Amino acid sequence: MKHFFSNIKGDAFGGITAGIVALPLALAFGVSSGLGPEAGLYGAIFISFFAALFGGTATQISGPTAPMTAVSMVIIAGIVAANDGSVEKALPAILTVFLLAGLIQIGLGLVGVGKYIRYIPYPVVSGFMTAIGVIILLTQILPSIGYYPKEDVAFVEQFKPQAEEVILENILKEEAGEGILVLENFKETINRAGKITSEDILKESQTLAAKEASGTLGAIKVLPRALKNIKWLELVLALGTIFIIYGFKRITKVVPSTLVALVVMSGIAYGFNLNYREISEIPGGIPIPRLDMFTNFSLGSITPYIFTALALALLGAIDSLLTSVVADNMTKTKHKPNRELIGQGIGNSIASIFGGIPGAGATIRTVVNINAGGKTKLSGMIAGVMLLIIMLALGPVASKIPAAVLAGILITVGIGVMDYKGLKAIPFLPKDLKFGPIKLSSEVLIMLVVLILSTFWDLIFAVGIGLVIASLMFMKKIGDITAERSDVKSLKEEAWDDEGNFPSNLKEEVFIKHIKGPLFFGSTSDFQALTLQIPKTAKTVILRLGRMQYMDQSGLYAMEDMLLELQKNNIQVLFVNLLKQPRYMMERIDIIPDFIPNEHIFKDFKSCLKWIKDNVKDEY
Repeated sequence: MKHFFSNIKGDAFGGITAGIVALPLALAFGVSSGLGPEAGLYGAIFISFFAALFGGTATQISGPTAPMTAVSMVIIAGIVAANDGSVEKALPAILTVFLLAGLIQIGLGLVGVGKYIRYIPYPVVSGFMTAIGVIILLTQILPSIGYYPKEDVAFVEQFKPQAEEVILENILKEEAGEGILVLENFKETINRAGKITSEDILKESQTLAAKEASGTLGAIKVLPRALKNIKWLELVLALGTIFIIYGFKRITKVVPSTLVALVVMSGIAYGFNLNYREISEIPGGIPIPRLDMFTNFSLGSITPYIFTALALALLGAIDSLLTSVVADNMTKTKHKPNRELIGQGIGNSIASIFGGIPGAGATIRTVVNINAGGKTKLSGMIAGVMLLIIMLALGPVASKIPAAVLAGILITVGIGVMDYKGLKAIPFLPKDLKFGPIKLSSEVLIMLVVLILSTFWDLIFAVGIGLVIASLMFMKKIGDITAERSDVKSLKEEAWDDEGNFPSNLKEEVFIKHIKGPLFFGSTSDFQALTLQIPKTAKTVILRLGRMQYMDQSGLYAMEDMLLELQKNNIQVLFVNLLKQPRYMMERIDIIPDFIPNEHIFKDFKSCLKWIKDNVKDEY
């Protein structure tokens, strides 16, 4: 408890700053999900507070994130469509899925699954994150130009014949469920059909129109129609928001540009009494538990959603633990992965009971918290309380925010979340696969498969397929090079036979590390710990790489990160007996010669030792 309050001033400033940064994103993610801005706020409030309280990453700020919202959006759309297009009718089932996802996360943490998340290869994560960005961009084009399919009279009119058929089918299904023999009671069917009103048909037509335009494919289908019905005011508000977000960053990063854009553009729209579209009203008062989700609870009612909830839970786990790694690198600490999963699960479970959308560890908000002085769990809890205070005090004001402004914010989120590092590497990665005359990198293939399937089919299945392909390709490569084992762990080093003559007076200045076995996505975590193993007295590190037969993209970037960290600490690195495939990989992204010049690469330890004797001085 003493440690908990050891940094009150820094945690307070970090939590308040992170809470303010989270506000526009919470509103935007809530609107994007389909449940309204309050769902985003409730999620941010409860997940931030309880994930911090029970989690395993001291500085992490949690809440709705782009990946979790993108998946939630698909889940919500599917359940709403199965409930006659009524969000209120579908809400208990939606929140049940979110609750299940939270409970599953708690279970994953309790059984120790957290430590296995590191085995997800980089190309899968890269393809998935880029797909999230593409999905957000495509789905936000329509609201950014003020086009809403349900309000397009001519578009909705096209669905009236289909709407009549759907309504009649529903009547027949109801009669079958009631045990009525349709042929013998045809009069009853006619009687019910006669009660169908034009309002019923219109409502069903609007539901079908919204369904047709949902998702990325739907957005692409109706885009030509939307471009003919642009509302220029909405477009100007969205573009103004985007311009401020990117422009204000060039002036200062002390004040979050997203918040500045939200305040400025909303102020202009409201102050000049412009005829813009507002977001839905944010309820005032303390959030109330949605106990109706437990009213008709039964095992049979939740069975269809178990797999969906599991997928959502796994995504949240990946999203959170990746952010935990970022926090570790910034604070030089070590998070507890399983405890973090338990904290995230508790946060998501409680948020679902109050009607909030699910979330995970949020990288940007976590970085803001750390830079502002946050060091303990108290900062994340303060961020949640800050959001609650803002909602209670400014709920009616926030309800006046233009929908186009939130669309503009989400467009910048979509642009920012894409993995440009992975995309830029595409032309330079080795082409180790052949499809007739076409040559392609296996890493690129995995990324593109995940990217395309995630964007146009299903996010969760895409990741699963990507993992299977990555695993198969990895097994083939390892089989080809007959690697018996991987040993890059940060264990105590034992000198090899040819190191017996190493000058004893230079042992403090020079650290020798042996890499034995392939450096791949399953071993990068241990490799990244290498910098912690290097003595503070060392000014030179020798990496003996003669037994590192293979390096994949994940290992490549782990090597780059390690070299960058050593360079910052003014530690020079020497390579000994670097093999052909790893060298080729490192040359593709200019690790060689940018980080390791050719004169620092030696064919054998003897020539490296000569260089050491000539260039390293005994300082101790």
